[in-house]
Amino acid sequence: MKITAIRHTRVAVAAGICYGQTDVPLNGTYPDELQMVQSKLNGQVFDAVFCSPLTRCRQLAADLFPRETIQFDERLKELNFGNWEMQHWNDLSDSPEAKAWFNDFVEVRTHGGESFRDQINRTAAFLEDLEAMNYTAVAMVAHGGILRALDCLLNGTAPLDAFKNQVDYGDVIAFNL
Repeated sequence: MKITAIRHTRVAVAAGICYGQTDVPLNGTYPDELQMVQSKLNGQVFDAVFCSPLTRCRQLAADLFPRETIQFDERLKELNFGNWEMQHWNDLSDSPEAKAWFNDFVEVRTHGGESFRDQINRTAAFLEDLEAMNYTAVAMVAHGGILRALDCLLNGTAPLDAFKNQVDYGDVIAFNL
């Protein structure tokens, strides 16, 4: 099965703010970015469309696939940063919790939230359910963390190396399941 994973476009959040699972709006550059993503998809046809339920993904999926039934799945949300949501990274970085997380973000959970391993595990559970559906080609509109989790699960990238690969807003990445 081919999975075409699409990262949402830019959001209307100040630089340096940790927003994870907070439901934030898309940036004013959205119309231009939407056209860019549409051109990357180049008219591909999909058996199904899956999407994070957060607005930044919902809007993009609705505009990319206006004739499709979009299936929303909580497991496709960005990393849950817990108490750090909507805080500036500079305000968090000196705390003992943040230092522990920065030293081992794969296994250590954010304060009140998740670790990258948690995100990988919920992505794996989604893939297990998806595989049972016997589709040929699906689209997935999600977040940078989910695309990196897919890279770990489907390409064998080590979790510690997953963030070495740039995943830009509006990126379209193909995976095979």
